[in-house]
Amino acid sequence: MDGARLTEPRMRLGLSILGAAQLVIGVWLAIDPSSFVDEVAAFGPADDHFLRDIATFQLAFGVALLLAVGRPSWRAGVLLVCVVQGVLHTFNHLIDIGGTDPAWQGYFNFFSLLAQTALFAYLFRESVRAEPAPRHVRRATERMPA
Repeated sequence: MDGARLTEPRMRLGLSILGAAQLVIGVWLAIDPSSFVDEVAAFGPADDHFLRDIATFQLAFGVALLLAVGRPSWRAGVLLVCVVQGVLHTFNHLIDIGGTDPAWQGYFNFFSLLAQTALFAYLFRESVRAEPAPRHVRRATERMPA
């Protein structure tokens, strides 16, 4: 199948929603890391410094996704990094799925990360489909046809 099936406005909307979500999580982690742990990630005692370190990654992903809204040539690269991080993060939550108190948080985190990663993967696939086919560039060492 050639060409993207996702329209440009929907691609932009998907990138915007995912970018904004990363920014919201990053800002929350930076401003009040303990409440983030209490509300959605009660895997143990909060380490505020470490959680603010994680905030920097969330914020960077959010900024990159929002920049990719207006820069189609960035989309595949940004989304591929988000897919890889999402797979690793989701797997980590699967390992610790029963380690939260209350228990629902572990399941909520795992399934929400799985859905987010699937959306990243879908947008990545569509961004690759939307890229123009590479053109053959003649090298100086190639011979011209006679």
